[in-house]
Amino acid sequence: QVQLVESGGGLVQAGGSLRLSCAASGSVSSIVSMGWYREPPGKYRDLVASITSGGRTNYADSVKGRFTISRDNAKNTMYLQMNSLKPEDTAVYYCNAKDRQNLMTFDNWGQGTQVTVSS
Repeated sequence: QVQLVESGGGLVQAGGSLRLSCAASGSVSSIVSMGWYREPPGKYRDLVASITSGGRTNYADSVKGRFTISRDNAKNTMYLQMNSLKPEDTAVYYCNAKDRQNLMTFDNWGQGTQVTVSS
């Protein structure tokens, strides 16, 4: 099992920047990919960006060119650098880690961190 703790959310004006962090512990050697999801008020949780253990990244179209996902494997920590923030980026952001055990893949979630972008 993998435990995830997010940090770095907050209130920022449109055009500003924030960096989210997600620290992983537990069975980190079994993690195959990590990602950031967000859940705007009254909407579903959607993928923002993901990164595999090999470093391959994927981004939602709405954040391409503005957000950057990265990992520091030595610290078991994932980051999301968010630049040029827009009010529509307001959401609870969740860290996700997919770990594979016995040919099965499990989803692990952090507690979420609020990001609010004011216009």
